Amino acid sequence: MNFELLAAGLLGLGLAAAAGLRVFLPLLIAGLAARLGHLELAGGFAWLTSTPALVAFAGATVLEIAAYQIPWLDHLLDVIATPLAAVAGTLIMAATLLDLGPAVRWPLAIIAGGGVASLVQAATVGVRLASTTTTGGLGNPAVAAGETGGSAGLGLLAILVPVVAGLVVLGLIAVAVATLRRARR
Repeated sequence: MNFELLAAGLLGLGLAAAAGLRVFLPLLIAGLAARLGHLELAGGFAWLTSTPALVAFAGATVLEIAAYQIPWLDHLLDVIATPLAAVAGTLIMAATLLDLGPAVRWPLAIIAGGGVASLVQAATVGVRLASTTTTGGLGNPAVAAGETGGSAGLGLLAILVPVVAGLVVLGLIAVAVATLRRARR
């Protein structure tokens, strides 16, 4: 495996994990980074940099961030965000895998990108449930703000320093697995 492929995979994993925290923000970050020349996208993904796509991602990001600040609405949003996170994680991972053909790119994107985004999203649902249980929902806006900051930070880190983002993702996976194990008990 060459370094470029490894870096692309870590970049994709970082953005996919960020999509598990906020669905649309990493798509906006990736689209802007690609449009500004800081990120190369695989063939067929140039549409992520188009003005209509960026406007849609920006609008959806603002709505998603605002909706998560309303304690009862955040749980309803999770019902929609959970499958969307898997789709966003898959899409963003596939967009970063430049040197792979579709027969390898898409299965890897579904398993790694969609899987990581889904795992992180499931962990956030568990954290928010714990917050609702312990604070009656009053702590949920703080949890949501942390998730938004984490998504923005991880998305930017993935573009700027993919290897570090990959290490952060591995840490997030460990936390998510531990959270899910505790929730099952």
